[in-house]
Amino acid sequence: MEADVEESDLKEEEYARQTLERYSGSPASDFQSNLILTNFPRYVTHFAEKRNLKISEGSMFKVAHSVEEDVTILDFKIGSPAAALVVDLCSFLPIKSSLLLGMCGGLRRRYKVGEYLVPVASIRAEGTSDFYFPPEVPSLSNFLMQKAVSEILEEEKAPYHIGITFTSNLRFWEFNEGFVERIKATKAQAFELECATLFMASYRRKFTLGALLLISDLPLNRTGIKTKKSSEVVFEKYMPNHIELGVKILKRSREMQAKKIKGAYHRDQDAPSELIL
Repeated sequence: MEADVEESDLKEEEYARQTLERYSGSPASDFQSNLILTNFPRYVTHFAEKRNLKISEGSMFKVAHSVEEDVTILDFKIGSPAAALVVDLCSFLPIKSSLLLGMCGGLRRRYKVGEYLVPVASIRAEGTSDFYFPPEVPSLSNFLMQKAVSEILEEEKAPYHIGITFTSNLRFWEFNEGFVERIKATKAQAFELECATLFMASYRRKFTLGALLLISDLPLNRTGIKTKKSSEVVFEKYMPNHIELGVKILKRSREMQAKKIKGAYHRDQDAPSELIL
């Protein structure tokens, strides 16, 4: 009877915490106030090995926490449903800044593998974001995070582009000519699978989140499609710098917040979080 009462009294925040702990294998209290999100377990492994950190892994996520740098890195796997879930869960934690370190397919001839793309907005072609806002609401990256990203890239003299991504749930699309024409018609600068969802979920949850994408392939060019071999080269050649840029960006974003620079969300974690269904 006592267990039934406890379950009936379960609040959304506690449910989110328990779910995060099950999926990550890590206590919610271990999460730091700066969060790196990634789609790649190798990013978590590299981050942890370089800093001699313990890695935790649950039924879905893989995480490592750097107390010294006040940074947690979390691999949430691939796709917009997973992107929505990780924001919904982490939005109940006292996280101040978050950044996606993802990869994308560059859609411009002048782009090169290894360059970065800073998405200011994303085309909502994935469907999941419709649960947060009506279709006419634009999907925008957090302004303060955009500023922090571009400042660090300029200081580090890293090659980058600014643009709009096309977010879709459709993978293995490169040989689908009809879908390729649809992407071209939007004039998007890159293709990826999560940004629109992350931006809309974070806007709904008032969760300060931006993105720094690594151009890993050039899918509109048959010789530029990502292969097993080329993917390995991208990881070996570009992953370490991508991660360290992310850490610097999070630090800069917190410095900007301390200076009261506008752009970060002012969160009320006790406010209701009703979604549009």
